[in-house]
Amino acid sequence: MQHSNLAEVPGGQAIASALTTPDDDDRVWAAAAQRRTAWARFRRRRLSMAALLVIALFVLAAILAPLLAPHDPNFGYVNGLTRDGRPLGSSATFPLGTDTLGRDVLSRLLYGARISLTVGVLATLLLVALGLVLGAISGFFGGLTETVITRLVDMLLAFPVVLLGLAAAAVFTPSVLTTIIVIAATQWMVLARVVYSMVGSLKERQFAEAARAVGVGSWRIIWRHILPHLGPVAITYAAFGVGSSILLEATLSYLNAGVPPPTASWGSMINNGLTYYRDDPALVLYPGLCLAVVVLSFTVVGEGLKKALQAR
Repeated sequence: MQHSNLAEVPGGQAIASALTTPDDDDRVWAAAAQRRTAWARFRRRRLSMAALLVIALFVLAAILAPLLAPHDPNFGYVNGLTRDGRPLGSSATFPLGTDTLGRDVLSRLLYGARISLTVGVLATLLLVALGLVLGAISGFFGGLTETVITRLVDMLLAFPVVLLGLAAAAVFTPSVLTTIIVIAATQWMVLARVVYSMVGSLKERQFAEAARAVGVGSWRIIWRHILPHLGPVAITYAAFGVGSSILLEATLSYLNAGVPPPTASWGSMINNGLTYYRDDPALVLYPGLCLAVVVLSFTVVGEGLKKALQAR
């Protein structure tokens, strides 16, 4: 049967479209060209590139923390406190001073970067996976599955994220792994709602109808034809998500519901520095500044990716 005659039979137009689409090699080359074009647009955004450089420096500092840190971040030095037990200011031994327990602030900042970036990246990967899978399933299959997932999303979105995080942290033993799971479990809903709306539209497009017409299964359609269209949204949300996950981890650690002491965390460092912040504002300033710079940098990179990928 010729392709021109397929349009005359039921579903033939969709099948003809599928048969005349480019082969896999063409799709691969087209996707690669689109990625190169998006990267070129992103590179033209100087502010986004500067933010990406800042993130790279923080990642490098976190990786090299054992080499860069002058002291053990969790050891309280007797000579790191004054005679009346107050934190010591900057000195040759302690470049950024010490905290209330005589621990080196610079060392704790470097190791705190490890915790913040690790939690932020892993929690974001987990929440993006949850949002993509649950949003795609609810949007594609509909029915009872759609009702259960959408009502779960609505219920979770009705509660403040920090409140959910505190409740989950109170039930489970605080740890880095628990913090990652808590953040992912309380942050996936927004992406799931966006994916749900997109999949509801994508499954009615011609390429999805063509795949169904030639007998392709539902799960293969989702994996092969639907998810690739969600890539730009997932990448953009991930960039924003790392910043918000880092901020949420710092919030939970500040409230003693995140990474347990004595592990260095920027949030717990801010909490510990509040006792003497009037005498030594640097105890709060240094971790707060690191937190603000990293979160802002991920936000700027996310905005740059959004502009670059939307222009495709």
